[in-house]
Amino acid sequence: MQHTVVERDLELALMLSPERSVPVPARLVYRTDDPYAVHIVFHVGSGHPVHWTFARELLVEGVFRPCGHGDVRIRPTTLDGRTAVLLALSSPDGEALLEAPAGEVSGWLELTLRMVPPGSEPEQLGLDDGLAELLA
Repeated sequence: MQHTVVERDLELALMLSPERSVPVPARLVYRTDDPYAVHIVFHVGSGHPVHWTFARELLVEGVFRPCGHGDVRIRPTTLDGRTAVLLALSSPDGEALLEAPAGEVSGWLELTLRMVPPGSEPEQLGLDDGLAELLA
């Protein structure tokens, strides 16, 4: 089975305070061989990018309403007249609040949803084929 990758480069804003942020280049990645997940790669100026993976469903919901708990929380917002998606990420190494342009995130998500509609993810995993092979 051939798998497809949908990527989008964008610039996020790392919120340092209500008045101050710094730009963070990032890449959104969706792979049809991992259909339930979205991946974000942050290029933070070091030699090693930072990778985060979480449920695509969480990001889809977070574009419309606050959701998530624990390590990943997402919510829509309006800042200075523009719509954005806020990503609050937490790990043992620290916490980050990032602002992403809502239009770019929504457009990329729409591509992933057209490629693998919600509910059709198991078909991408080939579980039925694998199970049939085991039982043969």
